Amino acid sequence: MRIGESALVSAWYRGAWWLWLLRPVEFVFRVLVALRGALYRWGVLEQFMPDKPLVVVGNITVGGTGKTPVVIALVEHLQSLGIHPGVVSRGYGAKSGNFPHTVGPESTADDCGDEALLIYQRTACACVVAPSRKAAVKQLVKDFRVDIVFSDDGLQHFAIGRNLEIAVLDHRRGIGNGFCLPAGPLREPVSRLETVDQILYRGSEDRSNGVQYMPTAMVNLDTGEERTVSAESLQEHVHAVAGIGQPRQFYESLEDCGFTIEEHTFSDHHQFRAQDLVGLVDKPIIMTEKDAVKCRTINAGNVWYVRIDAILPQPVLQAVERLVRQ
Repeated sequence: MRIGESALVSAWYRGAWWLWLLRPVEFVFRVLVALRGALYRWGVLEQFMPDKPLVVVGNITVGGTGKTPVVIALVEHLQSLGIHPGVVSRGYGAKSGNFPHTVGPESTADDCGDEALLIYQRTACACVVAPSRKAAVKQLVKDFRVDIVFSDDGLQHFAIGRNLEIAVLDHRRGIGNGFCLPAGPLREPVSRLETVDQILYRGSEDRSNGVQYMPTAMVNLDTGEERTVSAESLQEHVHAVAGIGQPRQFYESLEDCGFTIEEHTFSDHHQFRAQDLVGLVDKPIIMTEKDAVKCRTINAGNVWYVRIDAILPQPVLQAVERLVRQ
């Protein structure tokens, strides 16, 4: 992360006193959020509702909470039942400007963003990205035979209607100081959680609302070789590379697996280039799967990524199944 971002995020979660100086600005932010929501409820702003059930997987905090692995887990579960899900995304980090973009085998992170590319590469499901999720949904249901649509993020994107809302929170970090932007990490007041259908807590072991993120394999970026996620299967000392919202959790997961790591932290959604990994040749490199989709063309040698599976509680899986069955 850039120093300014890191300092602000740290202040949000430790409750720095000087954030109270931003409360007047936060008040304006809250008013604007409430007004925008009201305009959609009153029908002043148009809301598009597709003829397929739509599920939003989002959060109310800034930064990564593990939404994309939840979407992947939901898609893979429905695919195992013979159901055809589709996914829409904003395509954060995409630079092509050619939207809506249907993600395909030739797509790059510059075309569609890292999260959408990861979802497609893991699931091969129909996936369309656009800054306007409304436009993405329209193209998805027009071009593909899908039984249900998932929106990766978009809890605050009221231009699309939804049948089910799932909010993902980090069990450890929670809602920080409880303030909205810029005084705190909240995109909406915490009362918004009272209106969602399901709250999932990343890292919680609660069987009804906890999500565990299980590392299932280390995969070689060049060859596709898979190994168990352990120091014994590679070596103890490694470079750990992360360009995600909460890199500390990734680093800790590697340490829990016996690795001694040298950290290399980049900003969330960082567009990796070969020069980012220059000099990291003395030890193996381990990175996140989201970062790896942007490094396919980088010939950096001994590079591995950790494949993660989200283990979802049964009530969430059943709720999504019911939407399709109905």
